[in-house]
Parts: sequence; structure tokens; C-alpha cells
Amino acid sequence: MATTRTDNPIPRPTTHSRSRAGVALQGGSPVSWAPKKELEVSEWAAVGRRIGAIGRSIQWLLGDWIMYGNAKFGERYSRASKITGYDTQTLMNMVYVASRFTTSRRREVLSWSHHETLAALEVEEQDDWLDEAERHHWSVSDLRTMLRLARKASRGSEAAIEAPEDTLAASPMLRCPHCGEEFAAESER
Repeated sequence: MATTRTDNPIPRPTTHSRSRAGVALQGGSPVSWAPKKELEVSEWAAVGRRIGAIGRSIQWLLGDWIMYGNAKFGERYSRASKITGYDTQTLMNMVYVASRFTTSRRREVLSWSHHETLAALEVEEQDDWLDEAERHHWSVSDLRTMLRLARKASRGSEAAIEAPEDTLAASPMLRCPHCGEEFAAESER
């Protein structure tokens, strides 16, 4: 049986607790959510959509926020880390990915992690892979698998160029792990 400690220095959240930044939270704490009142299913669903949208965009928001601060105020990651509670390396990664994809090139139907996976590629390659991931509904894992297969096929194609002509085969085929569709591996990928 659990016992309640009365000497706990951490205050218990109330239905109107505040986060470290002083922002009122709706009936919860920084690590919980609870409604202020009984909700209808449509209200509950609306809150879920909002929470999901925030969760899917938080890396973009923080990356853009830090880029703005760096440009406007010359801020450093250590200050942003203190403000947000995220470690410096995580924030640097968010900025890197946000800086590699202008707002107009970000795909709302794909996660930040899809974009993170492609951030090191050239812009045209990023767009090609984003198109494929969107068209085939690839998970991040699927996208990473396809990238590995394409790189492996590309290395094989490079080796085939030096091989005798009679051993050259058609372009290797890649199979989408989600839908099973096959398409030729292009050496520029």
C-alpha cells in the first residue's frame, strides 16, 4: 500500500497549475493533462487534435525560434537550453534540420523525423525522397530502409561501371516496404 508523504517539497499540481514559464496549463501539470470541466466527445477530440499538432511541430517551432534568436540577438544554445529545458545538442539538431528545409519545403503530412533523415542530402535529393515518402506513405523506418537500399544499389552500379560490359545488368530494383511497388534505383540517389 502506498503511503503519502507530507514532507514532500514538490507542490502537488492543482487544476490551474503553472509551468516554469508561468503559462497556465489546462487542468494539469507540465507532465499531465486534465480537463477543467467534463467534455463532450467533440471537445475531447478537438483537444487531442491540438495536442497532436503541437507534438508534431515542436521541433520545427523550436528550431525556427532559436534561428530567430541567433540572428536577432546573437543568442547561444546554452541560453536556449536553459529556457527550454532541452539539451544543447538536441537544440542544435533542431536548428540544423529547420535550416535545411525552408518553410515552403516542409511536408505537413510527413514527420519532422522524415525531414531529419534527409537533412544532410542536397535540396533536390531531399525533395525527391520527400515525394517518394509522401506518395508511398513511408514510415521513418521505411524511408531509412529505402535510403540504405538506394545507397547500396548505387555502390553496386558504380562497381558495375568498371565491370566487363557483358556483366552489366539493368538498374537494380528497389521495393517499397510499405506497398511493395518496385522502382529502379537511380545512381544519383
